[in-house]
Amino acid sequence: MSIVLNHKQIGQKLTRMAYQIFERNIHSSGLVIAGISGMGMVLARLLAEELGKISPLSIEVIEVLLDKSQVAESEIEISPEVELSGKTIILVDDVLNTGKTLVYAMKPFLDFEIHKMEIAVLVNRSHGLFPVRPDYTGYELATTLNEHIQVDFSENQYSVHLH
Repeated sequence: MSIVLNHKQIGQKLTRMAYQIFERNIHSSGLVIAGISGMGMVLARLLAEELGKISPLSIEVIEVLLDKSQVAESEIEISPEVELSGKTIILVDDVLNTGKTLVYAMKPFLDFEIHKMEIAVLVNRSHGLFPVRPDYTGYELATTLNEHIQVDFSENQYSVHLH
């Protein structure tokens, strides 16, 4: 197991991603940061916190509830229910591997007339089996399919490890 990003580096990546999101959405009527269950939701809250420090944008955080282990069979819901029409959605997950989870996580948003949807991930492994590319990436990491990325957001000890 080797460390890929330490706490300080993750903090720097989050700050940079927040500035990029703000710059691209400065005229937005509102941002909805939608975190995918688990580490994606933790990352969504951290990004929203960083955005709140630097921007006057209206920011709401919601969770995309799904079972990552059986995403194709999973009920996919968003919680809490918020007004999405005309808003920019930033779909957030910790690691982009094949893109499958992100594709399924987009499903509930198809029922709304949103302004646009963008994707933010902390680590992009670039194993694109689905046509999904992040708009905001903390770190690009070429890995083999046998390797595993573990993101840990334990209090004051954030880290990303490669197994």
